[in-house]
Amino acid sequence: MEFATFADRAAAIEAEPADLEIIVHVRDLLEDAGDDIETVSRFVQGRVFPAWQSTTLDIGPSTCYEAIARAAGTNVSDDDVEERLADVGEIGEVAASYEFGGQQGLGAFTGGDDGDGGSGDDLTVREVDETLAALAAAEGSGSQDRKTDLLFGLFNRCSSGEARYLARLVLSEMRIGVGEGTVRDAIGEAFDVPAERVERALQVSNDYGQVARVAREDGVNGLDAMDLEVGRPVQAMLAQAGTVTDALEEWETAAVEWKYDGARIQLHHDPVARSEGATRVFSRNMEDVTGALPEVVEFADEVLEEPAILDGEVVAIDEDGDPLPFQAVLKRFRRKHDVEKAREDVAVRPVFFDCLHADGDDLLEEPLTARHNRLRSVLATGPDQAPDAIEDLSLLWTTDDPDAIESIDADALESGHEGIMLKNPDSTYSPGRRGKHWRKRKPDVETLDCVVTGAEWGEGRRATFLGTFELAVRAGPGGDDLETVGKVATGITDEKLAELTELLEPHIAAEEGQEVELEPEIVFEVGYEEIQSSPTYSSGYALRFPRFQGVRYDKDPADADSLERLESLRAMQ
Repeated sequence: MEFATFADRAAAIEAEPADLEIIVHVRDLLEDAGDDIETVSRFVQGRVFPAWQSTTLDIGPSTCYEAIARAAGTNVSDDDVEERLADVGEIGEVAASYEFGGQQGLGAFTGGDDGDGGSGDDLTVREVDETLAALAAAEGSGSQDRKTDLLFGLFNRCSSGEARYLARLVLSEMRIGVGEGTVRDAIGEAFDVPAERVERALQVSNDYGQVARVAREDGVNGLDAMDLEVGRPVQAMLAQAGTVTDALEEWETAAVEWKYDGARIQLHHDPVARSEGATRVFSRNMEDVTGALPEVVEFADEVLEEPAILDGEVVAIDEDGDPLPFQAVLKRFRRKHDVEKAREDVAVRPVFFDCLHADGDDLLEEPLTARHNRLRSVLATGPDQAPDAIEDLSLLWTTDDPDAIESIDADALESGHEGIMLKNPDSTYSPGRRGKHWRKRKPDVETLDCVVTGAEWGEGRRATFLGTFELAVRAGPGGDDLETVGKVATGITDEKLAELTELLEPHIAAEEGQEVELEPEIVFEVGYEEIQSSPTYSSGYALRFPRFQGVRYDKDPADADSLERLESLRAMQ
């Protein structure tokens, strides 16, 4: 296909306001793409390379401006291009405003079939694709000049319309209204295959060009035969915010995991290959980060004995193995140089929560519990894998008890992690989807200022600290009475417990065993997930999943929230 034809079709798509008509335009484009169908499927989305590849052009705007200026003539400079961009606001419009084709010389060669590099022959989609691939591969001394020369050569052969979309493609600013869903639907319509079969093929391949070609050449049977491939990443399944109550109401039983303060990884391991590249690690955005995380590679080589694709996170840890904040992970995650030095400064370890593929079996359609069982089996195959080590790598609880979930959440927070994830035990794995089957514990959306009326002495290392604080709100005609609404024990570090103990100990009114009665002098700000009816507390209500937010040093008990406000918030739920 000539690149001018692609540019004309792109212009027609951009001018079309109706989504359904855009799909028709893309359908027609794919039907007419011929041998260029894979490239066209990417270009129309503004992609140069398949979605699963981490290859980039590595071209900054200044390089593009320089190439445009050189192709536009000796009287045009980079600054002229930037000034025009400031006026127009869009690089495609700027590129289209110049007349190209008059510049000759070595820099005009683009690697096309005839190699003359001039403007006398028509530029093809294949030549643009091959030239951009060569541009991306340029590295080392002089690579930046090579990139500019290659790009100049393309612009030098462009018409106004071609230049508009070449500039946008190079700078990832296509923006003609074509997204992944549009191409998916267009593939189905163009080659008469059901959309759900196209969707499945896209999930396992993450390659729109390959799926378009297979759909055209082999139809449904070809799409159904496409599988996950170790070494080729797929999009990560994502979570939305949600509450424990909602999860249990919808699923009855919830799978509960710790939520780590780490960076998402996808581990691909093929021990059969036993060569460089047998283990690869990808980020959530499918960037290859293998070189930055040698610990993960070493883990795979030591533990995994069968081909596998695992979903998990990498967590920074201190000398004692305790988790460090996310900022520490960032110091390692995309490190390309001095990795060993960075490793000495910040150590990381992987944790896994899903298995997408194991020993030739794709598991995307299996329920979560089955995938997790396979994950444990994969982790257990390696030598020296004690049961507690496996448990530490793949924690999962299944329960229908809200109190058990609260306890898991508290344990996660006490261990230094972010909290919990809630998942539907029967859910399949949907790459790239942010669905209702995975839920991050929703942050507290409301807080109450409660009077602290009691506490308990801790156990173990916390034996000298007060904790599990009893909470109350004001009630009665004058607001002088206090009615209990629950207890809070989560969201409090050891350091904060020591501080709170020092603050509250002078107000101890009575003690019986570990139980402590406190004079009502201190006010806590407490977040919660919801307010429920409860006979356990004197107010008749209980705060579900309360979390300590802080001490209200600026408030006296008379300023604490009232039972009336509690009831009002309950009514608005």
